Amino acid sequence: MNNTSEESNTFAPSFEDRTDLSGIQEMADQIRAEISKIILGQQKMIDLLITALLANGHVLIEGVPGVAKTLSAKLLAQTISTDFSRIQFTPDLMPSDVIGTSVFNPKTTEFNFKEGPVFANVVLIDEVNRSPAKTQAALFEVMQERQISVDGTTYTMDEPFIILATQNPIEQEGTYKLPEAQLDRFLFKIEVGYPESNHETAILEGAHKRNHKTNPDQLEAVVESKRLIKNQQKVTQVHVEKSLMQYITQITQRSRNHSAIHMGASPRASVFLMRASQAWAAVMGRDFVIPEDVQQMAPPVLRHRLILTPEKEMEGTNADEVISRILEQIEVPR
Repeated sequence: MNNTSEESNTFAPSFEDRTDLSGIQEMADQIRAEISKIILGQQKMIDLLITALLANGHVLIEGVPGVAKTLSAKLLAQTISTDFSRIQFTPDLMPSDVIGTSVFNPKTTEFNFKEGPVFANVVLIDEVNRSPAKTQAALFEVMQERQISVDGTTYTMDEPFIILATQNPIEQEGTYKLPEAQLDRFLFKIEVGYPESNHETAILEGAHKRNHKTNPDQLEAVVESKRLIKNQQKVTQVHVEKSLMQYITQITQRSRNHSAIHMGASPRASVFLMRASQAWAAVMGRDFVIPEDVQQMAPPVLRHRLILTPEKEMEGTNADEVISRILEQIEVPR
């Protein structure tokens, strides 16, 4: 899986960079600096959130309670000068509570559409698996097509538009399994673990210094929406060699024929893996993708799309282990 410098040089263009990515690196550094004022020890999660932002993709954040899933999503939104809304999913939440509803206006004797909280640039859905299938289905169209259809009228979402959803993998009481069609619309599934001991000590020191008060509003909005959209467009210009496209295809196709996998990755997963690799390369300061970018992005892009066989689940095998084996079995392009 690891690449040598020789491999990296193989994919490096022999001419001047075609796209100036300094603005992307500067933006990523500014977001990291702001979030690190409060969040410590979750650097990989923050980097993946920034990558998803640049790739214009939705994110599912999974982890046990108390590891700053919701706080990280709020802080990311705080660093961007855009509209933000938060939706707390509960078992009694209705689709109209998410997307909005038509309200009768007695003055005009007409129905006017009242927008729901999903009409924002950054939408945080807390505990997304707390609502039943009817409410989850309300997200299908807006996540894929960035639009809402109500009473025969289509409402387009303003760009940028990203959904950050959190869920707890341990607690099962009062939760619902997310539909596979919805999972496939998330670019990443980020798994958040416990911080290392030195980071946890630093968290305690910071909480003590702030008198146990955490105020996301103290962060500055360092990225304007126009700047973010411009950088998202730059990411699409990051070069991908055909051999790397074939490499991505081999990875997803191998997942469909693997003995440990009941259902493999879809063609949408291939597109998302390429898009994520472009964004990761841009954050790393390159205008071209190398095999290591694909390998780094494969777990967060694929882990929520693979359904393991019942036998492997009973053995305790997880999707990341199978993805690692697939990457080891496929020859890396040079």
